[in-house]
Amino acid sequence: MEPNPLPRLACPGVVAGSADRPVLVGSRCTCCGEIYFPAAQGCTRCCASEMTAHELGAEGRLWSWTIQGFQPKAPYAGGEAEHAFQPYGVGYVEMPSGVKVESRLTVADPERLEIGMPMRLTLIAYRQVAGEAPVHTYAFAPAA
Repeated sequence: MEPNPLPRLACPGVVAGSADRPVLVGSRCTCCGEIYFPAAQGCTRCCASEMTAHELGAEGRLWSWTIQGFQPKAPYAGGEAEHAFQPYGVGYVEMPSGVKVESRLTVADPERLEIGMPMRLTLIAYRQVAGEAPVHTYAFAPAA
């Protein structure tokens, strides 16, 4: 069975793999090994400009989090009306490389979030425009 292709993404290029098994993609400096997410054009550590694509993986640990309780201002483009906005979790997930990725969380219940808990990458619907395919973004869900 072939994997499901990636859906339409709000930020193409930061996710690779398939819809069922997405992985985050950043960059790595070929001179000093520093890793970046999102991908960078140059290294702020050693000032080199030779960067390669680097897969960060799909699992990490919740480093910090909060609940976004009001609709963000522009450039947020979730597409919902202010009265229909639903709070969502936002957090930093520390990847095995040590890079901390800012991300939406699939959980908005403070009772279900704990610093240090294992998290797994997923894709969620972000915006729907009538007559178009939904736009997705990456998010992290509790791994358990």
